[in-house]
Amino acid sequence: MPDHIPNAVLVGGPHSGLEEDERIRYTEDLSSTIKVFRGNRYEHFRPTDETTVQDDVELHVFRWAGRTYVAE
Repeated sequence: MPDHIPNAVLVGGPHSGLEEDERIRYTEDLSSTIKVFRGNRYEHFRPTDETTVQDDVELHVFRWAGRTYVAE
């Protein structure tokens, strides 16, 4: 499995949600919502038209859009 260069950054959301190092990641589909599992819920991040550069890498910005809870 090849290593993927990060191409997305997750912005916003609850302060207790994700650590900074978890916010930069790779996604195959830059046009779809990213769902991140956190215990009993999913944090949803939607793609925007924005980009940012961190460590000489262009990242597409995904903004927090809400959460859903896992049914018990």
